[in-house]
Amino acid sequence: MSQIAGKSQTVRRAAKFDSLEQEACLQLWRSYDRLRAFEDELFARHDLSAQQYNALRLLQAVYQATLPVSAVGAKLISRAPDMTRLLDKLDERALVRRERKAANRRVVEVGVTDAGLTLLDALAAEVRACHERQLGHLGDDKLRELIAMLKEARRPHEEAAGPWARGDS
Repeated sequence: MSQIAGKSQTVRRAAKFDSLEQEACLQLWRSYDRLRAFEDELFARHDLSAQQYNALRLLQAVYQATLPVSAVGAKLISRAPDMTRLLDKLDERALVRRERKAANRRVVEVGVTDAGLTLLDALAAEVRACHERQLGHLGDDKLRELIAMLKEARRPHEEAAGPWARGDS
């Protein structure tokens, strides 16, 4: 408390954050922004977005098979508001193929093409080097700890039946 002109006032230091939760969220957001810059630069050289790359990787995992568009969207790391547009761009470059199965013509399925696999193969070493630049300084033990903490932080917010909650992704 300080006395100014005979009045009692509480001198408060302005807090940087309203709560620990706010500080943690802002630290996550800033970290994401700084780490994403590495990927943005890498994928821009190949005329891809991180989400397009992620979709190609998901399709690579089921190569020669296809997935319904909705399943690809559910497995993406971050939500894509317009899966059709994302896939249109990949289709224009012949990196994916779309098909409708005779059993259910309403469902569009998507698969990766040989050109998509070739691009993923060409990117593999660059992506590994990018991840090393992003987080390699932490070392294996700290990375495992970080992974566990991030999973714990988002667990109550994942869809219970979703691939991220089940550990499929």
